[in-house]
Amino acid sequence: MPSADKQPSYTREAIELTLVAVEYCTFLERSNQKERSEIVDTMTKLLPLLYLKATLLPSFASLEEETYLEDFVTEDEYDFIRSSVSRVMADKDDYLDVFVEDMKYSDTPILATVSENLADIYQALKNFVMRYKHASDDSARMEAAIEVKEDFKYNWGQKVANVLRALHEVLYSALSQDDDLTM
Repeated sequence: MPSADKQPSYTREAIELTLVAVEYCTFLERSNQKERSEIVDTMTKLLPLLYLKATLLPSFASLEEETYLEDFVTEDEYDFIRSSVSRVMADKDDYLDVFVEDMKYSDTPILATVSENLADIYQALKNFVMRYKHASDDSARMEAAIEVKEDFKYNWGQKVANVLRALHEVLYSALSQDDDLTM
């Protein structure tokens, strides 16, 4: 493997984010085969790790002006992830979100869904992983890392925090109900 000094996109942090992102994406691609408890349990572990790995990713200066980065996630793939998670989460898919831009203009909380947030995060991470994987050189990998870091700051990082709160509620309300049943 090339050293990080010669190829900055191969920093430990970039590789670790890529590995966790692959695990996240692979898991969600099989979400239609999972039970709610498995999705909630896995996401409450992977999402904080993704958040941590994204914050540790160094900020690289962009190498080129107006670099076009290909999107790999199709609308069908996005809809598959969203609808699969929605079906599994069922009545636990909806939650009230107060950290939404539209909330500034509303007196009531905004309805959000676990499935849409996980699909949005999936889209950002899958595009990153595929850009990183198919990059022809180090500068292309760095552009992919720059893009995912910027997108984390302004988009999917907040979604991780929001959906984690909802998943935490599902996980621990289910556990407390199980505890009540065994007493």
